[in-house]
Amino acid sequence: MELKELLKTVDHTLLKPEATWAQMKTLCDEGYKYGVASVCVPAAHVASAVTYLNGNLPVCTVIGFPNGYSTTYVKCFEAQDALQNGAEEIDMVINLGWAKSAHWDWISEEIKAVKTICGEHVLKVIIETCLLTEAEKIKLCEIVSASGADYIKTSTGFGSGGATFEDIVLMKKHVRPGLKIKASGGIKGIEDAEKFLALGADRLGTSRVIKAVQELEKEQK
Repeated sequence: MELKELLKTVDHTLLKPEATWAQMKTLCDEGYKYGVASVCVPAAHVASAVTYLNGNLPVCTVIGFPNGYSTTYVKCFEAQDALQNGAEEIDMVINLGWAKSAHWDWISEEIKAVKTICGEHVLKVIIETCLLTEAEKIKLCEIVSASGADYIKTSTGFGSGGATFEDIVLMKKHVRPGLKIKASGGIKGIEDAEKFLALGADRLGTSRVIKAVQELEKEQK
């Protein structure tokens, strides 16, 4: 895959709680320079990032993040607030306790409620694969497939593990046609990214790919 095409799949991400606006501006500059899919920033930085980018790049944010145990009302409010501030894509975390308790209907209804708020905007559903059994991952592939969401996403990057090749293979096998897959957390660089895409991921949540590209540029000088 050409590097330019790979970069189009990247959500260039900075979600560290201590990240400053200066760091967010750098993220936006890098995202624009390298032609990524979006920049993913904390909700408090959405309005500033949207203004700074001035329509040149979509802004993504996260809700119910990173633990997923906010109420549905709060997640819907977060989504609405983010969209009003100019976000074009929303990544939401499911309630992991509900998954562990097999409250599948509750999870389904929550995703549908957030998608109703999102409308035509992209909704990605984070299931935090590192905390799930294989059977739970398969069940959630079915639920997200039927929910109206646009993507199922592996990880927050704040759990005990991130995306794995095995998870992408499993998800690709069990999602409905049309539901896209986002691999996030632990993507080491360009070679890793290429393999995730080859196995079926459509989008990558990472900051390391841009760093790897910058290292290549330094070597070529």
